[in-house]
Amino acid sequence: MADDRAALHRLLSTVRYEVIPTGSIEERVRAAVPTSVTVTVTASPAKGLEPTLDLTERLAGAGYRSVPHISARLVADQAHLKDIVDRLVTAGVEDVFVPAGDADPPVGQYDAALPVLTLLSDLGRPFTRVGITGYPESHPAIDDDITVQAMWDKRLHATYIVSNLCFDPRAIVRWVARIRRRQVTLPVHLGVAGPVDRTRLLAMATKIGVGESTRFLTRHPSWFARFAMPGGYAPEALLRTTLRGLRSPGAGVAGLHVFTFNQVEQTERWRQEYLARWRA
Repeated sequence: MADDRAALHRLLSTVRYEVIPTGSIEERVRAAVPTSVTVTVTASPAKGLEPTLDLTERLAGAGYRSVPHISARLVADQAHLKDIVDRLVTAGVEDVFVPAGDADPPVGQYDAALPVLTLLSDLGRPFTRVGITGYPESHPAIDDDITVQAMWDKRLHATYIVSNLCFDPRAIVRWVARIRRRQVTLPVHLGVAGPVDRTRLLAMATKIGVGESTRFLTRHPSWFARFAMPGGYAPEALLRTTLRGLRSPGAGVAGLHVFTFNQVEQTERWRQEYLARWRA
């Protein structure tokens, strides 16, 4: 039990917060989140990469280690990617996250992350850290074997994996064991939801955009069921149970990626309260 608490303390001390680029989020991050916390910025299929890049630049200028999501399906072509890279390097960004994204159809010629990752390598690996997505639970449109194979294919171009949001500790533990058996050795950042209020989560989904909200709700109805149940979701309980199954050094858990759904004040308050209890 003490080892589990120590592992959770380590992860919460070096956490990443994921935010959605809305009009007020920069001000709220700067007011509530210390610059020691890495902030990742999602990309919207409806709005394109510009809001992501703009917020990333502004947070980097404010002293944050900001990580843009460069969704492959939102990259038009090689020239567009080169412009993105130049812009981020100028802003001092050293870490990017490259998912395939949900734009359907893609805005350009890339429908998966691997071609964009390969191009980044061809451009001289301009970023020190490059993240890719992992799926502890089945992807709604891609077979599990294919998602694991994709991580193997991407491993030469990436430096870490962020697991997609999952509320089942057993699924996370099984998935980590599976990718390690497949010799995917990249360190894993566990993706978990923060202490999200369900009413505000639904409001946040609405703000993202009607189309995206519909996809979000239809793809993940079980998430909302978890939030709706009294006592149905507690981040600490999920993490402790998960970490109990990942004690082996070979698990390679390197960090914690918290999906805040822009509830950064509540998320940071929860983190600080836990760290204060640990110190006490």
